[in-house]
Amino acid sequence: MLRRDMIALATTAAALAATSPALASSSGGKTEAAPGALNVNIAGVGLPVISNGRIRNYVFVTVKVHLGPDQTLEGMRAKDPFIRDALVRTAHRVSLAMPNDFTRMNENAINAAVMAIANVVVGHGGVTASEVLMQTPRRRTGVQQG
Repeated sequence: MLRRDMIALATTAAALAATSPALASSSGGKTEAAPGALNVNIAGVGLPVISNGRIRNYVFVTVKVHLGPDQTLEGMRAKDPFIRDALVRTAHRVSLAMPNDFTRMNENAINAAVMAIANVVVGHGGVTASEVLMQTPRRRTGVQQG
């Protein structure tokens, strides 16, 4: 697996998710998992909030990933750093933040990016869904628009 291919795919998916709400809503959100399905939480990923080419804030995000039928927890934990790295790189290239709020991220864009990254890192069908569980901004006050 080439790192540049993974980054290019993740960047493209994030850009498409930001422009296409139908793609973003079909790839994540609050989904019902099958009973007994395996889930992995990817916690504490610091994503930048970028506006006008400047980093305005950081939001720490926890993403819950629903694994496919052939995946194991141990296998997914080994691939967790690759997913984290690609998600942070994607957030630096394409803004995943809400347009008018420097303390929140666009959950649909994050879910679409995680799904695209997981299809490259884990393999197609290795991750069935993702959802953003929690968002914690680094700075809650003093963040001004513009």
